[in-house]
Amino acid sequence: MAHWLVKSEPASWSFARQVEAGAAGTFWNGVRNHVAKQYLMAMQVGEQAFFYHSNEGKAVVGIVEVIKPYYPDHTDESGKFGMVDLRAVRDLPPVSLDRIKREPRLAEMVLVKNSRLSVQPVTDVEWDVVLEMAGESRSEEQAER
Repeated sequence: MAHWLVKSEPASWSFARQVEAGAAGTFWNGVRNHVAKQYLMAMQVGEQAFFYHSNEGKAVVGIVEVIKPYYPDHTDESGKFGMVDLRAVRDLPPVSLDRIKREPRLAEMVLVKNSRLSVQPVTDVEWDVVLEMAGESRSEEQAER
């Protein structure tokens, strides 16, 4: 299964609000970049993503799971873009963008190379390194599933 990173400005939609949405989750709309759209289209139910607070905080703060695959975004008047539904899995101790940029094993991470992209892939190695930086491991993550 693939891993992802989704970004949101906490003033618009924070991880706390994602948690409040509960097990039913909520739609992840508003993406208007064609590269990010392709990543949304590639997401499969059950795959997980880091939830990243952009602008304020600039840190990975939680994990979400895809619960509904790509479908049309009702807020897109052009009809060109879509969305997925996500539910919160758990929060993480914040892993700041500054720490991520200083970690040599993450030098090729999309977040480091193209930080403006709102939806992006995360390799298995990058996923494990960010979890390690948050004081967790994949085995702990899998035990919670």
